[in-house]
Amino acid sequence: MTSETEIAYAKLNLALHVRGRMAGGYHALETVFAFCDDGDRLSGVDAKSLSLTVTGQFKDALEGEDEDNLVLRAARAVADAFAPERGASLRLDKRLPVASGIGGGSADAAAAIRLLNRLWRLERPLSDFEAIAAKLGADVPACLFSCSAFGTGKGDELRFVSIGGLEGRHLLLANPGKAVSTADIFRRWHGRDGGALAGLELSSLQKSARNDLEEAAVALVPDIGELLSALARHSDFARMSGSGATCFALFDSADAAATARDDLRAQFGDHWPGFWTMTAQPRIEACDDAASAPERATS
Repeated sequence: MTSETEIAYAKLNLALHVRGRMAGGYHALETVFAFCDDGDRLSGVDAKSLSLTVTGQFKDALEGEDEDNLVLRAARAVADAFAPERGASLRLDKRLPVASGIGGGSADAAAAIRLLNRLWRLERPLSDFEAIAAKLGADVPACLFSCSAFGTGKGDELRFVSIGGLEGRHLLLANPGKAVSTADIFRRWHGRDGGALAGLELSSLQKSARNDLEEAAVALVPDIGELLSALARHSDFARMSGSGATCFALFDSADAAATARDDLRAQFGDHWPGFWTMTAQPRIEACDDAASAPERATS
């Protein structure tokens, strides 16, 4: 029996500038996507129909979604478009916290598309699935390619870039165990345009980029502010990802990231029962399969 596996790579927003409001309830964004080399795990085997089993640390957070789960929605969309007679038995190992700003559901949907492209021998470039990805969510197109990108519009208009200074760095992701609503955070956005990104090199992102949703997220979940302060004591690049509540920091070595992780666990582990951490490295991949050619970012 044919089987395939796929990683749903965790998404990070190295910068998230909210430039204004758009029609339809969306906001105009400038964001820089990066991806970790770790995340949820999706596996699948051929079957007569589509089904999904969820396991892992955060499986309970998806209880009750059933047919509305993004993985199944993505799988049905791929089948309808390219393989109407095919089925698959899918298993999702849910390792990333839900509603946490690191693209968990979007990354899972994107992983389902990539997995079924191989499992069903569709042999299509990923760009053929961009329209499907866009209908599933604003972050799904970026997660489909899972390589560094500059996003505008809703975050779904992508220009793939290579971020100078990112390769070789190490990451620590941390979440206080609090799920936040993206819609609530955007509703609480202060409404001020803080200006465009000054550059896409890591040094420029560190000095002048920001996450415009941090203020609203900290007001709603003060634990995020505590977590950011703790990360900033260990790293000169600490930021919230997306609409939170996951925060991350960059380090020069795996040992430095592990030391920070251990210190944060000691500080918050008993205080926040749902406290979660993950160490990883940035995923450095050229988007050869993307609609836009990769570019070298300049400051």
